[in-house]
Amino acid sequence: MKELLEWGRAILLAIALAYFIRSFLFSPYIVDGRSMVETLHDGERVIVNELSYRLEQPKRGDIIVFQFDENSAYIKRVIGIPGDIVEVKDDNLYINGELVSEPYIEKKKRKLHSRGLILTEDVKPVKVKDGQLFVMGDNRRNSKDSREFGTIDIDQVIGRADLVFWPIDSFRFLNE
Repeated sequence: MKELLEWGRAILLAIALAYFIRSFLFSPYIVDGRSMVETLHDGERVIVNELSYRLEQPKRGDIIVFQFDENSAYIKRVIGIPGDIVEVKDDNLYINGELVSEPYIEKKKRKLHSRGLILTEDVKPVKVKDGQLFVMGDNRRNSKDSREFGTIDIDQVIGRADLVFWPIDSFRFLNE
C-alpha cells in the first residue's frame, strides 16, 4: 500500500510539472502555411518559449508566435520594435533610415532578382509605437503580416519560436 501511495504521488507530481511547463514555459506549435518559407515549412512543429518575453522584450529578427485573433495564431519575424521607423524601398529593408541585412531571405531574393522579380513590395515609412511590433513573414510574396494588418500589440505575443523538433530530420534551433 505504501509503495502504491509513493507511485501515486510521483505520477501526480509528474502531471503537475508537465502542466506547469506546458502552460507557462514552453508549448508546441504547428507551422500552418508558407509565410515563413525558407526558414520554416508548412507542417513543421516548433517549440515556443513562453517565458522569454516575460524576462525581456522581443528583438529585431526574433521569430515569434502571436495571437492574431480569437481563433488564430501566426508565426512571423520581428522587423520593427517600439520607436523604429520601418520602410521597404527597392526590395531593401530600412530601419530608422539605415539599410538592414536580412540573410534569412537573401537566397530567395537573389533567385527572384535573376528572374526580374522582387521579394518585397515597397512599404512607406511606418513608425512603430510603444507597445507595438512590426512583423513580416520571410516569404514576403506570400505572407499576411504588418504590411496588411498593421503593427501588433506586444501583449499579443505568445512567445519566441526557439527550435524545430518535427519532422526529426529537420531538427534545428531558431533565433541564433
